Amino acid sequence: MSQSRDSGQTAAPAAAGDTTRERILAAAMVEFARHGIAGARVDRIAKLARTSKERVYAYFRSKDALYAAVAAREYVVIAEATQIDPTDLPGYAGRLFDYFVARPDHHRLITWGRLELPGTATGADDPTQAAITRKIDLLRQVQQAGQLDPAWDPADVLALVNQIATTWASQPELSEAAAAHAVDATTAARRAAVVTAVERLFPRAR
Repeated sequence: MSQSRDSGQTAAPAAAGDTTRERILAAAMVEFARHGIAGARVDRIAKLARTSKERVYAYFRSKDALYAAVAAREYVVIAEATQIDPTDLPGYAGRLFDYFVARPDHHRLITWGRLELPGTATGADDPTQAAITRKIDLLRQVQQAGQLDPAWDPADVLALVNQIATTWASQPELSEAAAAHAVDATTAARRAAVVTAVERLFPRAR
């Protein structure tokens, strides 16, 4: 994955209440998105958060635990920002596309975890798995109501829609090629392709 070209230290975003824990999470978001988990350094996180390494470890027992906290919060933010409507999957895909176009660093954060922590066990109360289960249940309900083709497994539906929606975020080299060679090089054209692809697979409920 490519790292940021900015060699300087970027200030962590201000967090609600500006508590030490919130500053640590905001700084860790910047650090993990830029360097991954193995490449991230707790001393840089502490400096960016205006605290000490000891204070970071007082809140989070390890670097992996800190990443898990940042990633779990990000998944909640994504779910709230994109809001799946199981009767309008093309619209949901468009919202996902918009979210990651505006926040490519957030997509990098999630991708690092998938690469560096594959197969990590999650508990029944894991918020990410809970959100996925809720979406699958919603898809199953609209299938039972006759608003979505029941031939598809709802887990496959969710996986395919997510993959299509993040096609460009996960392949920045193709985004560069499209900017140079596509008939219509605009972001709007890429978004339209994503929405149309999902519409053809999973049409909006009439």
